Amino acid sequence: MQVNHYEIAPNIMVVTITGPVMRGPESEQIPTVVNNLLRQDKHTIVFDLVGVTKIDSTGIGRFISSYHQIAAAGGDMRIAGAHSIVFQAFHACRLDTVFHFYSSVEEACQAGSLSCRTQAAS
Repeated sequence: MQVNHYEIAPNIMVVTITGPVMRGPESEQIPTVVNNLLRQDKHTIVFDLVGVTKIDSTGIGRFISSYHQIAAAGGDMRIAGAHSIVFQAFHACRLDTVFHFYSSVEEACQAGSLSCRTQAAS
């Protein structure tokens, strides 16, 4: 699993995740990155999951933990590009009623009236 992030607009971060989000220390990167971004006053976080190949209950738990961190900071969490199998894992837990899902990063930004510009990941 790989995690990268970049600022798409002032204080709006995109966290790109690729590979399987599964049990183990690799997936702990997700809440760690979120915590670091919140410390930098980046309170709107869009997770780009287009590259996620599979997810298990631990991976789902990482997003629940991130959601609580972001909400506690008064922020906004969005999920973009989740493929069918990944979205179905969230749906089975009824998290599609809690998290906001979008087909793309651009759509996630537009839905919240955020001004986003596409730029390469850093």
